[in-house]
Amino acid sequence: MDAAVLQQMLNETFDHAVVHHGYTDYMRDYEVIVYATAAPGTGVEPAYLRYLFRYCVEARCETSVPAETWRVSLDDRLIDHETGADLDGYVWGVKWHLLYPGAKLLPESEVASRWSQTVGIDFHEVLIESNAHRLTLIFSDLQVAEVPIGYTPFVAD
Repeated sequence: MDAAVLQQMLNETFDHAVVHHGYTDYMRDYEVIVYATAAPGTGVEPAYLRYLFRYCVEARCETSVPAETWRVSLDDRLIDHETGADLDGYVWGVKWHLLYPGAKLLPESEVASRWSQTVGIDFHEVLIESNAHRLTLIFSDLQVAEVPIGYTPFVAD
């Protein structure tokens, strides 16, 4: 996958909302579900987009919420928007994270280079930052597709 095309696809996530991220149910690819909106005057309808990071050999997720905020955000009422809205602390129950400062390709990645040499296909490293998490993914390809409202990544058989 061309690095310039990949970076352009990642740029399109800026300032939208992550509503889910994790490995797919078959555990090879990593998906990030983004709720994309535009200013009302543009006429662009909101959409749920699935960013599918294919052949994801490494996924790291760490908090970007400061420890002081965590300390005052342990109350389980904060995982529900209605019960947490008037409490002090981080309201986890909003069920989305702002993609800010956003996603960027890390072109000088030694890890991605090592995987490329070992497997024989191109790998890339990306850093996705939101107001609550930092995701680092090592993957080979990115596919973006719209998913329906109510999409759930895990469907029971």
